[in-house]
Amino acid sequence: MQKKKDPYAALRFKEFNTFLLVRFFLVFGWSMQFIVIEWEVYSITKDPLSLGLIGLMEIIPALTMALFAGHIVDQKEKRNLLLLTIAAFSLISLGLFLLTWPEVVGDWETNTILYSIYALVFFGGFVRSFFGPTIFSLIALIVPKKIYPNAATWSSSTWQMASVLGPAFAGFSINWIGVHWSLCIIFGLVVLAFLVLLRVKKKPILNPKIGEPVMKSLREGLKFVFSNKAILGALTLDMIAVLFGGAVALLPIFAQDILKVGPEGFGVLRAAPAVGAFITMLITAYIPISKNAGMKLLIAVFCFGICIIVFGVSTIFWVSVIALFLSGVTDGVSMVIRQTILQLKTPDHMRGRVASVNSMFVGSSNELGAFESGVTAKLMGTVTAVVFGGTMTLITVATTGFLSPAFRKLDLTKDMEEHEREES
Repeated sequence: MQKKKDPYAALRFKEFNTFLLVRFFLVFGWSMQFIVIEWEVYSITKDPLSLGLIGLMEIIPALTMALFAGHIVDQKEKRNLLLLTIAAFSLISLGLFLLTWPEVVGDWETNTILYSIYALVFFGGFVRSFFGPTIFSLIALIVPKKIYPNAATWSSSTWQMASVLGPAFAGFSINWIGVHWSLCIIFGLVVLAFLVLLRVKKKPILNPKIGEPVMKSLREGLKFVFSNKAILGALTLDMIAVLFGGAVALLPIFAQDILKVGPEGFGVLRAAPAVGAFITMLITAYIPISKNAGMKLLIAVFCFGICIIVFGVSTIFWVSVIALFLSGVTDGVSMVIRQTILQLKTPDHMRGRVASVNSMFVGSSNELGAFESGVTAKLMGTVTAVVFGGTMTLITVATTGFLSPAFRKLDLTKDMEEHEREES
């Protein structure tokens, strides 16, 4: 008789629970900060392109530094590296807090404040390039291999929970206490994350090639990703979907000018996708989706594209909320499958570099997608830009499914069984 899966396997490790708490504080603060910045910048400029520039300012350093960050992560001790990254994040949050303090900026011109915000976002791109690889690598050092999929599910669920509460709380806090004190809360959360992480012990460095030349290390990481069809297929599909289907960058326009629901409605709209994704991830902790993973991923991203189109054409607030919620449900399926593929098929000594490529494909495509949305909204109009993005997502899924029959047949069941045998 097959042994019943334990949906709480990863949560039985004390350090993993501490890690989840740290991740919650960081993602809550980061997602809240992004929302507050979006609101402040659009309030200053009333220009959709300015929202796109927020994404562009972060994507340039994130892409430039990504591979080098992966190399550094594979060469260094992960706990201390994450502490250093959090410390840098705290400086950004503190800077934004001071930039919105009238007693500090005094008679600064509006453009000076705006460009200073962009500069801090630019610096944040460098910092963020280290977050993904470090967190991805640290998980693998906290829990045994046989429960990687379960740990990935709970880690992603925590990310989504913070993504639900962060944007929603940002919308309410802007209305209650204003942009300035909202940024103060974010700074406090980052400091709290730093203190909690001190409870996690230092971890061993598993890379046998310490001191390996940088370029050789980067080539090895890229070669591995591009030769692994499962990883490459999942990353490419998700990147295109996020790049063209990311309507969230334009939500301030929908909230202020189309749906006219104010900052509280903006918070609800921004949180709706994350609520859907979070619920999906909780379900997948009990019902694994590793069987026929390739086809499930294709279907999920296709449904995501349809939801984005519905949101784009809607002029009714609750219809828009439901469309975004369902886009989150489908995105949650996509995220769990992608993270499971990465955890199961990546060797320990290459986790930093593979996670860096993942951040280039998927993580950075959020910001590049924000820039794409801002540009297309400027050229086509906001509604047309969102519908165009959703349509491009549908075309991408259809093309991927047609050209890659091997990906359609991808199944992760055997990989999970092999990891369980290794641990037994």
